[in-house]
Amino acid sequence: MSTAQHKIGSGFGATSTADDVLHGIDLTGKLAIVTGGYSGLGLETTRALTKAGAHVVVPARRRATAEEALSGLTGVEVDELDLGDLQSVRGFAERFLASGRTVDFVIDNAGIMACPETRVGPGWEAQFATNHLGHFALVNRLWPAIEPGGARVVSVSSGGHHLSGIRWDDVHWQQDYDKWAAYGQAKTANVLFAVHLDRLAKGSGVRAFALHPGAILTPLQRHMAKEEMVDRGWIDENGTPLNPEGFKTPQQGAATQVWAATSPQLAGLGGLYLEDCEVAEPAPTDGAMRGVRDWAIDPEQAARLWTLSAELTGVNAFAG
Repeated sequence: MSTAQHKIGSGFGATSTADDVLHGIDLTGKLAIVTGGYSGLGLETTRALTKAGAHVVVPARRRATAEEALSGLTGVEVDELDLGDLQSVRGFAERFLASGRTVDFVIDNAGIMACPETRVGPGWEAQFATNHLGHFALVNRLWPAIEPGGARVVSVSSGGHHLSGIRWDDVHWQQDYDKWAAYGQAKTANVLFAVHLDRLAKGSGVRAFALHPGAILTPLQRHMAKEEMVDRGWIDENGTPLNPEGFKTPQQGAATQVWAATSPQLAGLGGLYLEDCEVAEPAPTDGAMRGVRDWAIDPEQAARLWTLSAELTGVNAFAG
């Protein structure tokens, strides 16, 4: 499979911060929607974007918690959104569209990781439903506000996509649930979503990217027991990171998604998977979890997932 997944020489890297990639970029008058923009990488993303002049809308499942976390920032508004509830997604989108505003950046940042087997909606596996289907429905419902400004849509995936492609015969894990493989499938779905959205939307000037933010200890690990993180060699018994050089700070972790949304270096590009503020290379053959796996950027699988997602959610801005 031929690929455009090759570095472009951005000049940034794993230690670059969100402020670094925004240096010299004025976002005054720009509007961003950042799901989960009140915790972990999302909070750092919101801080960096508002510092550069953008107005940021933060849809949040825990509205009061979000308002408290963002209370010191200007240029931020909070609304309610539960990505695991399609009625909630519809409600947020309708409220935003009623405001008559257009969007410059959508950063699909919110997500859950390695949770116990959980069902949402009509029995959907929670990681696939929340991380992928909720964002799929959100972007499609917001399309009337996304298209006019030639927005960028950024899908926050993970190196975890190496753990699993799409489990086409059982996407909702009705059998043999494995929390890490289910997470991997959801993160692969995040990449495939960007691949096909870019294909559908680039004629309108809208471009889409997916990315791996890096390894960062954030509230994303809320479903992991301390013992599991100790066993994985992430932390010691006191909760101290054992390999701090192997983890990014939240400011560094937010950099790639901010770069994806705003960088002029990506003008004319789209449908790509990024890591360390660069276009990622294809995954190596030695099994190392870096770069992007073929199954995550396969255009046929991307189209197939789009069709399935539209059927499941009942939403498709590009139908007809």
